[in-house]
This record gives sequence, C-alpha cells and structure tokens, in this order.
Amino acid sequence: MGRRLHGRGALFNDEPAGLAPRHVGLRPWHHRAHPPEYPDELPFVMLTGARGLGKSAVLAELRDAYQGHTPVALIDCAEEQFAGPPAGRSGDSWSPLAQALLVLAEQLAAPVTGAGRISFPRLMTGLVAVAASGWGDADSDRIRREVERILLLNEGGSRFGGFAGRWAGKVAAKVVAAATGTGPLVSGAIEATLEAVSEGFAGRRRQKASVWYRTYPNAGGNAQRGLILLSRHFGDGGPNREHAERYLVRALLEDLTEAYAGVLPRMQRLGRPLVLLDNAQSAPGPGLVAAVLRDRAEGVRDQVAFVAARLGEAREELPAAVRRRLPEVARRSGWEPGAAPSSRALLVALPPLSPDDTLHLVGAVRGDTVLPPRLPHAIHRLTGGNPLGIELLAESAAQNPPRVSSPARLLTADVRPAEDLPGLPTYRALLDGLVPEAYLAELTVLAAAHDHGSACALASALLPDTFGPASVRALQARLAEEGLPEVPGRFVGDPFVRTLLLLRLHLCEENHASWRTAHERLVAYYTAPEDARYRLHHELALGRTESAVAHLRDTFVTADTREWLRTLLFVASAPYFHAHDAEGRDFTGRADDERAGVALGHTDATHAVPEGADPVLHRLVRRLLHAVWQLADPLVLPEQQVAVRLGFELEQLSNLHPAGNALLWRASRDWPAAALAGRPMTGPEDPEDGPDDDIGEA
Repeated sequence: MGRRLHGRGALFNDEPAGLAPRHVGLRPWHHRAHPPEYPDELPFVMLTGARGLGKSAVLAELRDAYQGHTPVALIDCAEEQFAGPPAGRSGDSWSPLAQALLVLAEQLAAPVTGAGRISFPRLMTGLVAVAASGWGDADSDRIRREVERILLLNEGGSRFGGFAGRWAGKVAAKVVAAATGTGPLVSGAIEATLEAVSEGFAGRRRQKASVWYRTYPNAGGNAQRGLILLSRHFGDGGPNREHAERYLVRALLEDLTEAYAGVLPRMQRLGRPLVLLDNAQSAPGPGLVAAVLRDRAEGVRDQVAFVAARLGEAREELPAAVRRRLPEVARRSGWEPGAAPSSRALLVALPPLSPDDTLHLVGAVRGDTVLPPRLPHAIHRLTGGNPLGIELLAESAAQNPPRVSSPARLLTADVRPAEDLPGLPTYRALLDGLVPEAYLAELTVLAAAHDHGSACALASALLPDTFGPASVRALQARLAEEGLPEVPGRFVGDPFVRTLLLLRLHLCEENHASWRTAHERLVAYYTAPEDARYRLHHELALGRTESAVAHLRDTFVTADTREWLRTLLFVASAPYFHAHDAEGRDFTGRADDERAGVALGHTDATHAVPEGADPVLHRLVRRLLHAVWQLADPLVLPEQQVAVRLGFELEQLSNLHPAGNALLWRASRDWPAAALAGRPMTGPEDPEDGPDDDIGEA
C-alpha cells in the first residue's frame, strides 16, 4: 500500500483478493480485471468507526489505487463547499447534494486507460433546471459562469471549447432575456438546454437526456414539463426537494450506466466507476446514501461501486445494514440484502492497528533515530492502536530525538504534522484530530468524571452555569454517535482520548488550578463507602497515597480477592502528574517519578507505618500500589525491575491469603508479563476449577 497503510490488507490485497478488487472488479494499482463478488447488485460499502482510525486515509488510498484505471471521484462531505450556497446564489436553487453531484461528475468525467471522457447529459440538464430558478436577479456574467460549469458535464472531448463553449452563451442569453421580462425564466433555460442536447452534433446517446425526464411524475410524457416540475419541487424544500434530489442522483447513475452500455464501451472500460464519500454523516452524505439505497431496494439497478466513511456505527440511520469487522471481509463479505433499503448497505468497522503494525509504522517514520526497545509497545498501549496517534507519536520521536525516553515527553514536545504547518505540542495536534473544537473545553473538564452524576458535579465547579445536566447528556450522546466506546465507570470511554484530555486539563494553567479543583471536587463527591475506589483514585491523582494504601491493606483479608485486585487496578489507573499546592509549587520539590523508588523498597526505612497496622502487610501493599501505578501508566516506559518486584509482591500476598492464593499467584505471573509487553494489566478471570482448587471460597 502506497501510503504506509498498515493493517488494511483485507481491503487491498491481491491474493486472496481483498474487498476493494472484489467490489470494483479491478485490481488496485493495475488495469487488470478481477471477477466481482457481486456481479448484479452490489452493496453500498461504508467504513465506520471513531476519529483517528484512518478512514480518510483508506479512501485516499482507494482513489490513488484506481485513478486513471476506472472513473473515480472523492469528496469530503464536511468541506466548506457543501456547507452553504456560494455568494449570490439563492438557497432555493442550491443544496449540498446538488453541489456534491456536480463535483462528483466533474471528477468521474476524467479519461481513463483505454477510454475517453464520460459525459453526463441527464445530470447536466437537471442541474441547469435547478439552478435556473435562482437566476431571476442575477447578472449575465454570473449566469454564464454557472451555466458553463454545468454544461461542461456534457463535454465528451476537451474541457475547453466544444459543446460548453458554444452553448453557454446561448443558454445565458435566453435566461437573461427571460429575467428581463421577455419570457418565462426557468422554461427558457430548460428549452435552451434541451435544444443543446438534441442537436445533431451532440450524438445519439446524449440525445436521450432530452427524453429521459418525460418519465418524471406528472410530466405527461413531456421532458420540458418534467424538468420544470423538478425545478419547482427542488425549490419547495423539505420532502419535495428530497424527491427532486433523488432524481438527480438517479440521473448521475444512469449517465454512468450509459457510458458502459454497448459492446465497445464494455471492452474498453474495465471495472466499475468508484465513488468515495468521506465524512458521510454530514450533508450531503445522508441524502446521497438514502437515495442510492432506496432506488436499489426498489429495483433500480446501477453498477457504481460506492465506498463511504462515517463516524460512529449508524445504527439508527441504517438499522438493517449488514455489519462486519474488517478481517471478516478479507475473502468474502457474506452480504445479502433484505427488504429494507438500509439492508443494501455493508458496514465495515475498521479495527485498531496491532502491536506489529505499530512496530512497523514507528520504524518507517523513525529514520536514524535510536529508540528505546519498549517504546513502540508503549506507544501501542497508549494509543490502543489508533493510527493517527501512532503516526503523530512516531513523527514526534523522529523530530525530537532527545525526548524518546517516554511517551509523556513525546506528547509535550512540538511536532510539525506537515512541512507547511507550524509546530505545536503533539498532544494538542492529536486532540485537534480526535476531538472537535466545539466541545474540547467541556470534554477536557469532564474527562475526569465517571458517570453522569460526577460529570454534573465537575460541570458545576468548572464550567459556565449554562452547561447543566442536559448539556452533559447531550455530550454523552455525541460521544456515542461518533463511535467512542461506552465503558462503565468512565465518562470518556476511550483510554487514549481520556489520557490526552487529562493531560490538557493539567497543562491548561501554569498553577494547575483546574486540575486540582476537578479532583478535589470528585474526592468530595464520592463520600459513600461503596464509592471508595473512585475517591481513592482521585486522591492518588493529587499525589495523596495514604488513604489508598490503608484501604487496600485493611480490606485485603475481608474483601473478595477478585474485587480487591480490580480495585487495586482501578485506583492505580489514576494519572500521575506531580502534585502542586494552590500556588503551583511542587509538594516534594522534585520533578522525577518517585513511584519506582517506592515500589522497589528504597523508601521503606524512612516511611512511618501507621500505629496499629501490620508493618509487613502495610509496606508490602504500599510497594505493590506504587508498582502497579507506575507499570499501568501509559505515559511512561515500564521498568524491568519494577515489573519483577510487582510479581514478587503479589506472590508474597498469595502466601498471606490462602483463600485467594490462586488469583494472586496468577496475577503475579500475568501482570508483569503484560506490563513489559505493552499490554494493559487486566482484572483476573476465574481459573479452571480443579478438584483441590479452593477458588470457590474467594
């Protein structure tokens, strides 16, 4: 793959053929046909997932792989050109979908290997009819510019001169005359356009556009009347506009089908036309997708290969869609349509990259930079395999060799995503790509929350009064719509996004006031005994370890061992930033990470054991907490000595707790290995029951 894409072979592979060659009927980067998986009706493929998973990169790769070999068009539905009509253009004669059809057709018209340009007489005629209703008060120059751009869609030869050059002036003259009162405006433009496509030089195939609109509802077999109705329905807005837009989409697909009709075109054109839609959750995406799916469900056939990308899973918009994960479509998709229009869609979820993919991607970017051996695995653990995160961290490592000692230093180092862009801290560049600016400030505060209630508590302390419970729920819904995972106990379910937001919260002020306020507020919020794990988590984030050690020590024997270990993991998942007082001064006066020293027992001699506590158990639990805290931190590289000591402490605890011996002993083996391999340490599962296993008592 030409763009350093990793983990996407199920789409692009040649042998066995991936989804792309089976869908397009053409091998990527080659003008060689491949038998299509669905020769008759094909699915509307949609790539789904959260931000940063590389959906846009996949679409760009598809465009590069097929451009010049088959007609290809790529639009980003979130671009400014689809946000509103251009200056001077009335909203009654413009829509995002109509604009998208014009842009798509302009790209699809380009010549390809063995075949010339495709013309779009049906779409051209319909777009002129729609645009004409907005020319009533336009000047002749603007009318001519708009007419010429649309008429170029019917240019079969060069884009300069020829059909468009000869007829743009004629159509513009008629429209200007109609606008000054000498004739009906819309009908004058339509009449001139129909004359253009019915003249002998336009060719027999293009003349079909002059009769195609005869079948428009209530046209009575009159193409001009059909186009006038189309223009009127478009200007009405609402359902009437959707009806008109559907016919415009059908016109585009009919023109593409016509280009492949006949013996000679079929011999010259290999593969199917490919239409790529990025950010299809934004207009014009939903309207275009709905029009194609509805027509296909009603038996209107086309042979256009659509591949779209959108945020989230589209469960409400496409309830009957066939859903697959990317590895499941590597050889065959298993798609079968049902009765509902949405069943014509095949939704493919892009997975995160694997540790091996991360290793190769980091290696491709690093150049001559010498990296710590565990850094690629640490980057994978931090990002969860998010391609954008891996790429920017790798770029940061290549651009900042002195700061490769930990992911934390790479995140705070400046990175230039492109040569023509200024540098900015890597964590900010990542947030720009993963969290929309519209709610970045609010989500930065709420990232420390665990549920709706704690989020409301943070909002009341740190956000404006206008951001209340309803706003919190709306933000929760927005996160779910965009595909971020919902994880119990975490307001922001994605660990990577949450880590970046918490880093931003800590650094947004020099004295870290918001950071301290947020965690102090949650410490005060979680006062109930059953919420101890949340309270201790936030105390630990503030650098206070005494309560966490005491709780874990005092509940070691009485609590269920499995729950005790899970509580340990949750409490120790607190972010580690140096604690500061109200004036911004570091409590300890040191800037280094003290967790490793405590975990290795270097401070045992100077640490005072609380009165009445078992000194052996107290020190053991204290060392264990700091070891887990350090090894679970995605912002640092795991230390071999700390991992070894973690296993030793857990093994010692297993000797002190016969009922929980099996779980503690297993954790003593699994957790160090996971930490050193860059995998998250997870709560213990039930071991297989044996005849002498006493795990049931735990």
